[in-house]
Amino acid sequence: MAEFTGRARYLEIADDFKRRIRDGQLAPGDKLPSEAELMTDHGVSRTVARQAISRLREDGYVISHQGKGSFATLPGENRPVKRSPEFEQITEYLAEMRRDVRRLAERMDQLEDLVRQQSQAE
Repeated sequence: MAEFTGRARYLEIADDFKRRIRDGQLAPGDKLPSEAELMTDHGVSRTVARQAISRLREDGYVISHQGKGSFATLPGENRPVKRSPEFEQITEYLAEMRRDVRRLAERMDQLEDLVRQQSQAE
């Protein structure tokens, strides 16, 4: 049984492959292990193996070809990185939060100005 580290197992597996790709242990074009091999090597379910490969693909470290497998690559500026719908939703939510915080900061500045003006008028 795998030891619980507090981090999702698929992220740990994906990070390990990212490191190996960046360090040159896996060269661009090298074939990654299949889902079945990942399951055996890491003692995880098929779902976890798929999530790890999906994360690598989303982050631009893997290109998958149906029926052939997944192959290492380095994220490139010329290659668009596909983001998950969840990532896009979170990004939009954070942008909205930033806009709200800016508006609140502006309102606080206005209120502080009003308080200063009133205290000077007295």
